[in-house]
Amino acid sequence: MTKFFKSAAAVFAFVLLLPSMAANSASYFNKSSWTGVAIDGTDPVAYFTESKPVEGSKKFSYKWQGATWRFANADNLNKFKTSPEKYAPQYGGFCAYAVSEGYTASIDPEAWSIENGKLYLNYSKSVQQIWSQDIPGRIRNGDKNWPGIKTKLL
Repeated sequence: MTKFFKSAAAVFAFVLLLPSMAANSASYFNKSSWTGVAIDGTDPVAYFTESKPVEGSKKFSYKWQGATWRFANADNLNKFKTSPEKYAPQYGGFCAYAVSEGYTASIDPEAWSIENGKLYLNYSKSVQQIWSQDIPGRIRNGDKNWPGIKTKLL
């Protein structure tokens, strides 16, 4: 086998292992498999304080639950450090609609809602519209499904 093919085979094997490596990390949070950054680098506290998604900064980063969280400023970082469960998105930052249906999906930081003081993210604005048609029912289903899904992610 030539050097090229051996190198290509090694790269291919590594790429195949990435999902299992990410799943075996000690985190159930939706994060980039390359950077480990949660919720696409969006500041989770800003949803509560500014009522909109705000891009976080590498300067204000914090490791929690196996993921790196980014914040727009030091105040938001400190709020999160003090009470991460209050600000972290529900269902590990995966699409709340998907979890209510029994699976996970990525998110669009622009598709979000806060319900009863909890942050929920969705795959897209169109999925968010479906989610919003029965939020209490979707939350009940998500709360029921999440423990089993979370266990599989760990």
